[in-house]
Amino acid sequence: MPDPTPFVGRAMKRVEDPRLIKGIGTYTDDLRLPGLLHAAILRSPYAHARIRRIDASAAKAIPGVVAVLTGADVNDACGAVPCAAAIPDLKAPRHTVLAADRVYFVGHAVAVVVASDPYVARDAVEAIDVDYDPLPVVVNPEEALTPGSPLTHPDLGTNVAFSQTVAGGGDIEAAFRSADRIVRHRLYHQRLTPMPIEPRAVVASYHRGEQALTIWTSTQIPHLIRTLLPGMLNVPEPRLRIVAPEVGGGFGAKLNVYAEEALVAHLAMRLNAPVKWIESRRENAASTIHGRDQIGDYEVAVRNDGTILGIKSRTIADLGAYNQLLTPMVPTLTGLVLTGCYKIPAVKIDLTAVYTHKMSTDAYRGAGRPEATYLIERLMDVVANELKIDRLAIRTKHFPAPSEFPFATACGLTYDSGNYFGSLEKAKELAGWDALVAARDAARTAGKLAGIGVSTYVEICAMGPSKAMPAGGWEWGCVRVEISGKVTVITGVTPHGQGQETSFAQIVADRLGVPIEDVVVLKGDTNIAHYGRDTYGSRGTAVGGTAIVMCVDKIVAKAKKLAAHLFETLDDHVVFEGGVFTAPGVSTRRIPIGELAAEAYIAKNLPPGLEPGLEASSFYEPENFTFPFGAHVCAVEVDRDTGRVAITKYVAVDDCGTQINPLLVEGQVQGGIAQSIGQALFEQTIYDENGQLLTGEFMDYPIPRAVDIPEYILGSTVTPSPVNPLGVKGVGEAGTIGATPAIANAVLDALQLLGVVHLDLPLTPERVWRAINAKATV
Repeated sequence: MPDPTPFVGRAMKRVEDPRLIKGIGTYTDDLRLPGLLHAAILRSPYAHARIRRIDASAAKAIPGVVAVLTGADVNDACGAVPCAAAIPDLKAPRHTVLAADRVYFVGHAVAVVVASDPYVARDAVEAIDVDYDPLPVVVNPEEALTPGSPLTHPDLGTNVAFSQTVAGGGDIEAAFRSADRIVRHRLYHQRLTPMPIEPRAVVASYHRGEQALTIWTSTQIPHLIRTLLPGMLNVPEPRLRIVAPEVGGGFGAKLNVYAEEALVAHLAMRLNAPVKWIESRRENAASTIHGRDQIGDYEVAVRNDGTILGIKSRTIADLGAYNQLLTPMVPTLTGLVLTGCYKIPAVKIDLTAVYTHKMSTDAYRGAGRPEATYLIERLMDVVANELKIDRLAIRTKHFPAPSEFPFATACGLTYDSGNYFGSLEKAKELAGWDALVAARDAARTAGKLAGIGVSTYVEICAMGPSKAMPAGGWEWGCVRVEISGKVTVITGVTPHGQGQETSFAQIVADRLGVPIEDVVVLKGDTNIAHYGRDTYGSRGTAVGGTAIVMCVDKIVAKAKKLAAHLFETLDDHVVFEGGVFTAPGVSTRRIPIGELAAEAYIAKNLPPGLEPGLEASSFYEPENFTFPFGAHVCAVEVDRDTGRVAITKYVAVDDCGTQINPLLVEGQVQGGIAQSIGQALFEQTIYDENGQLLTGEFMDYPIPRAVDIPEYILGSTVTPSPVNPLGVKGVGEAGTIGATPAIANAVLDALQLLGVVHLDLPLTPERVWRAINAKATV
């Protein structure tokens, strides 16, 4: 017997998994087009240098080489890499697809080789001779602000990209004057490399007769690329098709329009042949965006009873060498949620964004919100410790009550709904809080370094209202009931692991009363999904799913008109339930939606004015963001001899509103926590004083291994969002946002008995060991 329970709310395996598990999905590198050529890129080994001369004669002489091109050959035809962030008074360098007369970070593209074979192309890259004149380098953002610092872009006359001051809520100066004490703390958010398992990849093909350009690219944003590339390549949008095949991880790194996408497309048009470029791992580490890299000095005005009156934040954000799509916008997101899930009446945020000779930073899973959550959650622990107040009590003291929502924050946002007490209480329950604390204390008595960390967080998701987005925040969808009764769903979001091929099918199957096997979800091809704003900021289901719901509602309304005509009654007398139309009290006939679809397409018996077919499309414009929240609890033990941190228990309770598929929610949370373990304990992108990248391979850039991932205890609360009819909030970044401070707080709780107040991330064995031994020798 079929399961009678609704599909929405049911834990279901992803329908897309079998093709991925079996290795029969199609990634960009799997494409084999007739006459395919291969591109390889020569990149700068210097962080800052003038290009005196490029000699490509030896490379051109290698058999199989089709072309060797430099900036002088292509930059006029390709235009500059776009930045969509509208920041007042932003000083922005013009970044071309290949370097012109100067390079300004290690990995800067200098020349491109096109050959009949990828290995020949790489050999030819090695044969290009470039005469560089090294120039002074600055990699430290604080040093970049000092007088006499080397300039990342001399023509700008400064390393400051922009500065802004935002004061929100009440009178911040009055708050500080009335405080019993001011707690000061400095926090460093280290630079991170996203490292998706699949590096970037592009294939471009040009049909000269049709003047049509097709680009297959491993991206999160095919629609935004289609919007922005015409301005670079002078190709009309209707003649440009962007396809995102399977994407082997994005995490924000593929939320960009990269120089290579325009360059490869230009090569295909120039050479009248399809061209493929596949990024190497070292290229990925050096030339794909990085994340985080902020330094913050914070002051907290508090009363002795723990009441927080206000926060002053002074942040320096390292943007790297130039602006990618959202580079300057990301650090501004930190300020939007700086107060976290707390009633803090006044804030002042001073932000200075700086250029350095490093790869650009941009959106990396969480994009500004992990920074905000880490800083507020560390500050809550620091304040609690200084005042000798219970860490949970100081949090709950500042929670808004569920009845206070919608809740206006001092940072200018309006949180949609929340029950922060409920998520924290459930986390305590799942963790066995009292027993956990007793076990920690017993371990300490036995001489062990044991600690417990807590993080209560809120994040901003469902990006978002168009007025707050650089290129529109609406979403588009289309639903079509075919003549056979099967259903085609087309979405403008671009899932690449989030599972919307499954969750959207669940939504539509329930609302149309059809088997889920009869629903096919299409995405990622701009010739099929004509409109969209794509996938990032945990927006896919909250925004894209709502567009699909709007389509289904239109279809049902139209189908009722046809059913009423067939029943020879009024529309209001028709009932649609379980996929069947009836007219109680009028007719005993039952018309399944598949049968009605056939009537709609055959169109021999339609009411006057009703168009044939059963299809609808919709644009959805959200009125607000959504604000998921949760509570994470982490217990650790620290090895005194090695400094190694072992996570002994991890509990996460996340509230993402209505859950379409709890299994997908759990998968997203687990993956996010794993990335947070990397940030908290292992990962850091390091450049030396000459701007050389020291962490360009997995040998030097450690990510968590299976042995580093604990067994998670996962739970959830459900507080539906009033912003959309599904009640969903988003969950793609929750684990990454809530986990990092919970882990850091746990380790520092373990070390506080030694007098260690704070350590910067990552809490590597060496860093922790040095802190332990420094205190032991005092």
